[in-house]
Amino acid sequence: MNNLPDDSTAVSAGRWAKLIDQSTCIGCHACTTACKSENDVPVGVTRTFVKSVDVGSYPNARRRFQVTRCNQCEDSPCTRACPTGAMFRRADGIVDFDKDICIGCKACMAACPYDAIFINPEDHSAEKCNFCSHRIDAGLEPACVVVCPTQSIFVGDLDDPDSRVARTVQEGGVAVRRPEKGTRPRLHYKGAHQATLDPLAAARPEGSLFAWAEQLAGGDVVPGGHPDRPTSSAAARISYDHPHRRPWGWSVSAYTWTKNLAAGLYLVPLMLVALDLLPASSPLWQWVAPVGGGVFLALTGLLLVGDLAQPRRFWLIFRRPRWESWLVRGGLILVAYGALLAAHWGAGLAGATGLQRALMWPGALLAVLCSIYTAFLFAQARARDLWQSPLLAPHLLVQALVVGGALLAPLALYLAPSVLPLLLLLVAVMSGLHLALLAIEPLATPATASVHLAVRTMVRGRYAAFFWTGAAFSAIGCAAPWLGPWFCLFALFGPLAYEHAFVQSGQSVPLA
Repeated sequence: MNNLPDDSTAVSAGRWAKLIDQSTCIGCHACTTACKSENDVPVGVTRTFVKSVDVGSYPNARRRFQVTRCNQCEDSPCTRACPTGAMFRRADGIVDFDKDICIGCKACMAACPYDAIFINPEDHSAEKCNFCSHRIDAGLEPACVVVCPTQSIFVGDLDDPDSRVARTVQEGGVAVRRPEKGTRPRLHYKGAHQATLDPLAAARPEGSLFAWAEQLAGGDVVPGGHPDRPTSSAAARISYDHPHRRPWGWSVSAYTWTKNLAAGLYLVPLMLVALDLLPASSPLWQWVAPVGGGVFLALTGLLLVGDLAQPRRFWLIFRRPRWESWLVRGGLILVAYGALLAAHWGAGLAGATGLQRALMWPGALLAVLCSIYTAFLFAQARARDLWQSPLLAPHLLVQALVVGGALLAPLALYLAPSVLPLLLLLVAVMSGLHLALLAIEPLATPATASVHLAVRTMVRGRYAAFFWTGAAFSAIGCAAPWLGPWFCLFALFGPLAYEHAFVQSGQSVPLA
């Protein structure tokens, strides 16, 4: 184990950075194995790996390498998204993690534009390359630097003009991955081919057959490379890659629906009461709104906690919250909304209709926030371009009104027949607006290659059945005034099918 060289830095480094010279990298994977050994990384996951891309056509082809790992961003999306501070930036710029307070929410994984974070299958906590911070603190180089046989990996202080990393970066001729994300990475590449830096620049091998392994696109695995038309003009094909997994599965798709039901079941009767179209003594307002909203809010909480890799630690969101995280803000919104629904129900039991009316406006605000905060949570997932639409928040609110009205319509047939025509009209109008936003939303999203591939996956690829089923069910909802209240159940499940296609397609694009 070597001490830090003179042209590098001491433990008191101001801004640690890493430089990888891909022009001398031989793709030996020594850095990968040294990292696994040094940090006890289990089989199947990796903090760093060597990706290889074959550029050109036979006989003029050459294999190009890229060492892939955490980019140690100055503006690190993972630390902003982490609800407990388990991912954090040290004073010297190293992005490190604390496994003891990780709840396994996978928000950091969704946020990382470089697919550098994973859940350790043994301890169920998030981890990644942390610059071998324990070695840095001891005055030693990271393990990957020590073992590299061609001395292609360097570390240094960007504030030290005499360090090799600082000199090379200042001279120019270096590149970073995905600079458009604005994360200001401190991992710099020298001599790297663009086909290795851009995750969609190289073609995916036919049948996902890579050099030494096969990556099957199934379950939650996302193979590397572009499956159709790569963004690079050079003939490039991935020959070796490490499989990556989508962080959020079906439970997150379902949570958007149950949460919208919890909001819509309160908002729709509230609007009718506020407009004097429904008496305040109606069971829809007195009991269905607070009890139905509370049931689906509880189901939302169960889905969220059940999706955690460390579900017993969910309380850390409230005990040591990081306020930047929309997981924390959303959790507080859900708790506050649940308290309001309980107060509304209690006021109904006590016959305190005046208190129920006083709760209407804070209830309306909390119900709207309950529906739309997911848009801001998804926006923090900076890696997922499909989720960056400015229309996502209003679209979620429209879906809340669709599902709330669709579930209330059959109940109104027996509990409040006078407002049934209004509910059917609401379902029809909101279903039509949902379909319009469904078509317009991708157009309002930044037109990146990732968005194009995600939309194609959603509309014509793996999730097309969910997308078109959801659209068809919502189209039936548009005809609710003529078909009757029971057909509103189609409109009820339309947003669920669509949200599953939307959430999963957004994660189907390779990032590394």
